[in-house]
Amino acid sequence: MELPFAESYKIKVVESIRRSNREEREKWIHDAHYNLFQLKSDQIFIDLLTDSGTGAMSDKQWGGIMTGDESYAGASSYYKLKDAIADITGFPYFLPTHQGRAAENVLFSVLVKEGDIVPGNSHFDTTKGHIEFRRATAIDCTIDEAFDTTIDYPFKGNVDLGKLEDVLKKSGEKVPFIILTLTNNSAGGQPVSLENMRDVRDLANRYNKLVLYDSARFAENAYFIKLREPACRDKSIREIVAEAFSYADMMTMSSKKDAIVNMGGFIAMRDQELFRQCSVFNIMFEGYITYGGMSGRDMNALAQGLYEGTDFDYLETRIKQVEYLGNMLLDFSIPLQQPIGGHAIFIDVKRFLPHLPKEEFPAQTLAIQLYIEAGIRGVEIGTLMADRDPVTRENRYPALEMVRLAIPRRVYTNNHMDVVAVALKNVFDRRNEIKSGLRITQEAPIMRHFTVELEPLAT
Repeated sequence: MELPFAESYKIKVVESIRRSNREEREKWIHDAHYNLFQLKSDQIFIDLLTDSGTGAMSDKQWGGIMTGDESYAGASSYYKLKDAIADITGFPYFLPTHQGRAAENVLFSVLVKEGDIVPGNSHFDTTKGHIEFRRATAIDCTIDEAFDTTIDYPFKGNVDLGKLEDVLKKSGEKVPFIILTLTNNSAGGQPVSLENMRDVRDLANRYNKLVLYDSARFAENAYFIKLREPACRDKSIREIVAEAFSYADMMTMSSKKDAIVNMGGFIAMRDQELFRQCSVFNIMFEGYITYGGMSGRDMNALAQGLYEGTDFDYLETRIKQVEYLGNMLLDFSIPLQQPIGGHAIFIDVKRFLPHLPKEEFPAQTLAIQLYIEAGIRGVEIGTLMADRDPVTRENRYPALEMVRLAIPRRVYTNNHMDVVAVALKNVFDRRNEIKSGLRITQEAPIMRHFTVELEPLAT
């Protein structure tokens, strides 16, 4: 008999979580103005808002915490992290930042100016925000297959090379770089193939453009390449990662994802002059170049996390848990992005609540219903996150309207996934009782979804 699959770790420390009742949750979400970001952590039973900074660090990472060098300049922890980044990614220059959006802020302060056009594969919210804040334009060149959740296409995160070349032909002089997001979060945690990275590199070379990787989930992307790209099945995760980064000029990293730390990020690059220019902004915004918004202990934990995050057994355990939840939901006939992504389940709300108009924020409505049902916090990846057009100020309605259930790393058991699946099934069974959605009562001018206030429409 074949042995069942089991997690590749032991649990040493636990944290208690409180069960609430429906009446409490209805009051709490009302008081939070129907914004799940505004809830307190002790009002959540299973928190799937994000996988960013919410993972459980290992014993070796905690050991690194205890031996961090907190020197202001030239700390040994900096050099440990520098060596790990060079070993895994091949980039010789790097700047630590406190998280991924800080890395974007520093890098884009050098590279992005008003009127620029930045093509890529479904820029995530902070990336688009930093581009549009500088009065530049982000253009999505993701393949069309990504926007049909029923198609089981292995690399829905890929760039459509035809779309990308059209941008380069028409506006090449305004393009400072091409960005690839690994994995493609906004399209449902979908991977980019190694072949597509290679083709993007070739196209960039023809038009003399830089290539940037948003690398928050680069290791999960490599896992999918190993499983789904025939030429890579006999390659190790590290070999795939090394080849993938060989096609990039620079990277930003939110280390709170694949490096399994609670805070941290970095920029890495090949060009020394770009490093020098970014260093100026890093000192202004983050801190001196050998700590850049991170403590020495956190750099130690990050260096260790990069090695753990690129271990095949760890990745298999992590991604199989996401797959476990996804398969249960499919058994319940719940519509979601397929194939199942690496870090999260993405519910296709247009198929879940087809009767709700897009103007009523159906994905946020579903996320609220799931919270009320069982205290489970997901996040809207839809019209709220898409924000308003910076010129017309009209709502942008994305092709996909989704609720993301992001699974923290090494935190929950499959029993928790069972609870999530049944809770979502309960909402699905009563979906026709959800007659109306939400309206905005207050919003920020950019990246509104973090602080927006809403109220239910009258039923």
